[in-house]
Order: sequence, then structure tokens, then C-alpha cells
Amino acid sequence: MRMLLVVPLMAFLAPKLYSPTWKDVRQLGNLEQRTLLLQSVGCGILMFLYLVLLYISIGLIPAGIALTLFFSYPVFTTLFSWRLFGSRPTLFRWSVMGLILLGSSLTLPHPQTANGFSSLGVVTGITSGITYALYTVIAQKSFEAIHPVPFTWISFTTTLVLSAASLLIWNVHEAQLAWLPLWIGGLLSAIATFAGHLLNNFGIRRIGAASASMISASNPALTVILAWLTIQETLNGLQLVGVVIVTSSVALLSREHRSSK
Repeated sequence: MRMLLVVPLMAFLAPKLYSPTWKDVRQLGNLEQRTLLLQSVGCGILMFLYLVLLYISIGLIPAGIALTLFFSYPVFTTLFSWRLFGSRPTLFRWSVMGLILLGSSLTLPHPQTANGFSSLGVVTGITSGITYALYTVIAQKSFEAIHPVPFTWISFTTTLVLSAASLLIWNVHEAQLAWLPLWIGGLLSAIATFAGHLLNNFGIRRIGAASASMISASNPALTVILAWLTIQETLNGLQLVGVVIVTSSVALLSREHRSSK
């Protein structure tokens, strides 16, 4: 439902954000652009896979633990970038990455009991992070030749096709659900997904996959802050420490990036 809304939404907004969007998409059909087309579609497949793996993990183990496992992806992004681009991480970056992961894990809710643990849930949680890391690195390589707007639209369209196909494979029957709230939630989710992925891809293009992934790892801490501001969820002392650690670490990373220019 989310992708069914976000793909037409982006098709409408894409030319306003980047006027040659459809020209670039048509050019991907040329033989010399075939590799770039495969990279764009491949990232759509990776997007679908990391979401499926993450949702399976959340269904098998507590959500806090599943998200903690997923947000280990900056480690894998850094390793993939080192392998593909030769960008060896400095000791400072390793330290910042460790602090971000530590702070993020502190902000996530931890289960009070060990009930609900599953080895498959742990494996899918970690694998979802690895898959997302691979997505970011391939996206960085693609942005050497294609703008983030048409790239993101192709990735979303591929994910939509795979999502629709999965419904046919699993033969989902219509349930008695409150469809209006679901569609409203789907629309809000579509807007957030469109903005989040597009901005993340712009970030990858400007500062690289490794740096963008480390900054994105602040998501758990930002979620805690937004929950406190919007729905008055209280923060315990450990979560406050985590928020401070993540915010400080991202600030240090941003300062390093400005100093390197």
C-alpha cells in the first residue's frame, strides 16, 4: 500500500525536483546505459529484501532488538566502501561509528524478559542491515552517472512490482480491516518514505555511503526525541545518555567532513 502511493507521488514530483528525470529514465534503455539500469533495478531489489528481512525479524523477536541489529549497517557500509572504493576508514571514523551504534542501542527499548527470542529473527535482523549497507554502496557508485531523483523512482518502482508479486505468491486473502485508516497511514508513510530515501540518496551522493550511513544511524535517537515531543513518551536516564552520545558523535563526524574540504 505504501509503495502503491509513493511511486505515483514521486512520478508527479520528480520533474519538479529534477526536470530531466524522464529523459534520464528513457536513456537507461540504451545499450551503453544497461549497467546503470541494472544497478538501479538491483537497488530496488535490495530495498525490497531489506524491508522484508527487517519485518520478519520484528515479527520473531522484540522490535527494539531487531532495530538494534538492523542499525549495525554502518559497520557493513564502511567495510563495503573500503572494498569497492578503497576508502579506508580512519581510526577517528571507527571510533565515531562505535559511539553512534552504542548511543543508538541505548535509546532503544530493551525487553524485560527473554521471551520471544528466535535465532531466525536475529539472523534476519543482521542480514537486513547487511542488505541495506549493500544498497547504499551500490547507490553511491550509481550516482557517479545518474541523478538521485530518477534513481530513487526506479528503485521504488522495482520494490512496488516485487511487493505486488509477493501478494500473489502468498495468496493473501482480504481480511476485515479498517481500510480507511490504513490508506491514510499508508499515504503518510509514503510521504515519509519518499522524503527519507530521496534525502538519504542526496546525502550519499554528496558525502559518500559510509558517512551518510553513520549519520543515518542517529535514527533511533531521533525517534526517541520525536516520541517525547509528539506523544509525550518519557525518556529514562539511559535513553537520555544515548541521545547525547549519538548527537555528539554526529556533530563530530560533520565537523570532520567540513574540515576535510
